[in-house]
Formats: sequence, structure tokens, C-alpha cells
Amino acid sequence: MISLSTEICTNFAESTGREWLETNGIGGFASGSISGALTRRYHGLLTAATEPPLGRITMLSKFEETLIIGDDHFELSTNEFPGKVFPDGYKYLTGFRLDPFPIWTYEISGVILEKRIFMPNGENTTVVRYKASGMILSPLKLELRPLLSYVDYHHLQHVTAEFNGEFSSNGGVVSMQPYPTLPNLNFGHNALAIEKSGYWYRNFEDEIERERGFDYNEDLFQPFVMTFDLAGEAIVIVSTDVRKAEDTALLEPLEVERRRELITIAEAEGDFTKQLVLAADQFIVDRGEGETVIAGYPWFSDWGRDTMIALPGLTLATNRPDVAKDILLEFSKHVSKGMLPNRFADAGGTAEYNTVDATLWYFEAIRAYVEKTGDLEFVLEHLYETLADIVVWHMRGTRYNIHVDTDGLLYAGEEGVQLTWMDAKVGDRVITPRIGKPVEIQALWFNALIIMSEFAEEFGDKADKKLYLSMAELCKQSFNGVFWNDEEACLYDVVVNGSRDASIRPNQILAASLKHSMLDEEKARKVVEKVEAELLTSVGLRSLSPKDSRYVGIYIGSPVERDSAYHQGTTWGWLIGGYVDAHRRVFPDMEEKITALLAGFERTLHEGAVGQVAEIFDGDAPHRSRGCFAQAWSVAELLRVMREQII
Repeated sequence: MISLSTEICTNFAESTGREWLETNGIGGFASGSISGALTRRYHGLLTAATEPPLGRITMLSKFEETLIIGDDHFELSTNEFPGKVFPDGYKYLTGFRLDPFPIWTYEISGVILEKRIFMPNGENTTVVRYKASGMILSPLKLELRPLLSYVDYHHLQHVTAEFNGEFSSNGGVVSMQPYPTLPNLNFGHNALAIEKSGYWYRNFEDEIERERGFDYNEDLFQPFVMTFDLAGEAIVIVSTDVRKAEDTALLEPLEVERRRELITIAEAEGDFTKQLVLAADQFIVDRGEGETVIAGYPWFSDWGRDTMIALPGLTLATNRPDVAKDILLEFSKHVSKGMLPNRFADAGGTAEYNTVDATLWYFEAIRAYVEKTGDLEFVLEHLYETLADIVVWHMRGTRYNIHVDTDGLLYAGEEGVQLTWMDAKVGDRVITPRIGKPVEIQALWFNALIIMSEFAEEFGDKADKKLYLSMAELCKQSFNGVFWNDEEACLYDVVVNGSRDASIRPNQILAASLKHSMLDEEKARKVVEKVEAELLTSVGLRSLSPKDSRYVGIYIGSPVERDSAYHQGTTWGWLIGGYVDAHRRVFPDMEEKITALLAGFERTLHEGAVGQVAEIFDGDAPHRSRGCFAQAWSVAELLRVMREQII
């Protein structure tokens, strides 16, 4: 359980700056700020995945909540309008906790009101419950006024005549369909009364959207008022399905048990690890007949690179190898011209293949799966032929000039395209183009070749084993000949046509951290020392050394300003995994140092999105969380290295 104090909850800046997240396992989610104020376009009580895991529509943004004690009305909601916060219900908060769902506690005139929100797994449904206790001397009622958005989750709603605010009420279910092309929204409830209203609430200000340089004003539609008697519980089930209030008696225990079972299966001990296990589960969602990984909430879909990097931590470190197997098999169906897709478009359609490293991380994810399970039969039957074909495509050349050069190193890139994980782009300008031979791509390519040689040996494929080993040896010789930077005692970031980029970046850590490394122990140690000296922070590795004139220490401002800083100093949480692996390899007797470093991440679970780990952090102290408030590979890599033994 994670809890926030009264002091935090009743401080508008502190409680609004912290967020909560619930997910449903099919791509939908619910999120908001602890104070209740909408600060992002992505905040909502139900963002439904209409084409799982995508097609996400923010249907219900929030409830306006009024507690009625006798004849007195108390507004529990919090909203930010131009120049004013109204109402300011956060002042009644006495606490917030994850246990395991988001739970708020309010206290007014001796009455304690508890609100809890959860999403059942596998359906576009959010359950909201209110229960009163304490010194109850007068009749208690609760009014809820739903505020609807009903737009693509990347967009903001504004007053429009096209919005159909009509609804029907029958047998404890209120139903409406604001747009004929979108699903119905149903409110299962145990309210005393439903009263039609039909108002637009105008000009909400989403502060984080303003900070990010986007449009930040939105209007929301309020169709009716629900009145509840708090002598019992007030229950609303918001869903694209037809659910009744009494279904909560079944849904909540099932979801509690499902989450408890995740912790049991993972054999997790300690609150920190247990919460990371639950956080990891929020990224695993259905895709077709298999499963995939949502790269980050609130705005990412499933990305090939993120999925493969995150897979060991999300599934193997949590003892869910069957999920890993499903993901590996599902992605094998999308391999094209020897490449894994970079991302699946939000609106469906053709997958995008503009990545060089996602495919190489696929090999490492499969290796990790086999190491965990010993399931070579699955690889032979379903994956080995695909992996061999991937190598062939890279040898003869595939999209975006990705090909093995005569020196055995892997070349990738062309003008105007960003193929590595450092993929920020402003208009037609790629911020870190890295065309040529990036250091981590060589490390991943060598690792993939050795993995293939090991598989070939296991499967009695002697000719291909010999081929893979000879390719790996040439790659290793060339790499050590051109990538070592004697002056800085580390690795160059990119080599191309005799030019060497001496930027001190974290990519080099992968050459020392992957299972199969081209570096000897001395060089690997020097890489770790350089990365530690210039890039290591308490929450990950900076993307560029602060000594570099291009370094940007704060990730804030307009989209152009933020994209320009994305890989120019911003700290990335997922890189802690590679750093820890490399450090353990070259300094095996310093585990106490690593334990202390990883323990420092626990504070992040109480900041940003409570119970989650953000995508990025400022390069400058105090390393404020930025970007996606919950990122799959940040959680996964932290969890993986926390649970692995010393190499």
C-alpha cells in the first residue's frame, strides 16, 4: 500500500501534481490527479479501447461530486478555470492510498467519506464506490454529475451541436450515445433519482497541457444528476457494456484476487517490489490472439522496441513466462523484410517499421525467455526460422539502408529518418540522426549473432552456427578497432565514413551490459566509470553529458523545446538496467552500492503517477519526472535488475 498524507492532499500544487492510474488489460484506462482537477487531455474515468488495444476514446472525464449533510452542501470536486480553482474540494481530503485501488478519504463535520475506483480486467468498465462512516448525525446524500468528453483521447472536447445529450433510464442503468459512430456509454447505479440537466461546463484549463505547449482549454457535457442515499453505499459502474450496480459485489473481489495472485506468482517480497509487480501488469494488454505491451500511459500505444526491452522485466521477472511467450509469438506475425514494427498506429492500419533496434532487441528477449524457461522447442517450432530470415535480410539489406557493411558492422539510416531509440524529430529535422553505425546497434547485432550461433548449435545446424560465429568475430574485430575513444577512455557514439562522434551518451553502456559483449573487462570497466561519472543520476542515465555544450537539463516548454531536449540531457529511467548489469559484471563485489541505488527509486512511486515510474526525468537535480507518467521499460528494467542475482 502507498499512502499520501493530509498535508500533501490538501496542498493544491502537491495533490494536483500527483496522478493515479487504473488499466483494464485491453488498452483502456482511467486516470486523473489526486486533487481531482483535470490537468491533462488524457484524464478521464473511462478511456475505452474500442479496438483493443487501440481506438481509445475518452468517454467520461469525471464526476462533479456534492456531499449533502442535512441541508448543507459540500462540493468535493476540484476544477481549474481561468484565474480560479472552483470548487476546491481537495481541502476536505485527509488522505489518498493505493490499496490496491486508488482510494480517497474526505472528512467533513465528522463524516468520513471514502471513494474508491477500479477497472475490472478485460472490459471497458470503471467502478466508482462511495461509502460514509464516522459521526453521522444527519441524513446523508451524494450528488454526482457526470462530465462527458467523448472524443479521441488525444483530443479536447468543445461545445458542439453534434453532441447528442439525450439518454434513457431503465432498471438501474442509464444509457446514452453522444455520437452514432461510437459505442454506448452505460451507467449502472443504485441512485435514488436521475434528473435531466443537459449543460455544458466550459473552459476547463488543463495545466499540464499548457506547460507542454498545447491547447489546454476544454468543455465537457453534463447530461444528468444522480442522487444517492449514503445510508448505504453509492455505486456507479461506467461501461461500454451493460452493467448493474450489484455487479460490483462480484467484480471487486475478482479484481482484488487477480492482483493478489500476481504478487503471489511473482514471489514478491517488500512493498516496493510488490508495487512494481502491480505496475508492470498495467502495461500488458491483449492484441489479437496474443498479448503486447503498452509502451507508456497516457499517450503511447504498443511499440516494438519498448515491448522487447520491457518484456524480461514485465513478464520473466514476475514469473509470467506464458505471457512472454504470447508476446514473442504475436510479434513474429508482424515481422516484415526482416524487421519488427516500430509502432502500431493509434487508428489502426499499417504498422510502421522505422526502427533498427526493435528487431535486435527481439533476439535478446527470446534469449532471456529461453534462459528463464529452457523452452527451446518453442523457439525451434515458431521462431528460429523467422530469426534466421531476419539475419539474411540484414545481410542483404532492408528498409532505410539497414545492412551489414563489409567490415561486419551494421549500418543504418538515411536523411530525415530516426531509427534508434533516440528518435526525436522536429518537423523535418531529426535531433539525433545517428546515421551510420551507432554503438548500441553494433552491441545488439553482435549479441544477436552469438544468440543465433547458440540456437544453431542446439538445433544441430552446424553450417549456420559457423556462419553466425564468423560474422560475430568480424563484427567484434572491427568494433574494437574503430569504436574505442582513447582520449575519453570510453566508446564513440556513432562511427560513419571515417567520422567518429565523441558525444558522451549512455548508448555505450549496452556494449558492456548485454549477455554477449565485444569488450574485454578493462574496457568494459572504463565504460562503466565514464557513464557513472557523467551520466548517472538517482533515477537513470542522462542522454548526454552535462559537459557537452548541447546539454539541456530541464525538459519543459513547447513541443519543439521538449523534443530538442528529449535526448540531449534528459534522464531516462530504463537505462538503469544496462548500467546495473554492466556494473555488476565489472564490479561484482559492490552489490551494496547497487542495492542503495535501486532503493532510491522508491521515492518515484510517491511522486508523478503514484505507484508508477515515469518515462523520463530532468537531467538536472532534483530530477523531476516528465513525459509519460507511467512507462513500461522504466518499470520493467528497474524490476528486472532488482530481482536478478549478481552475474
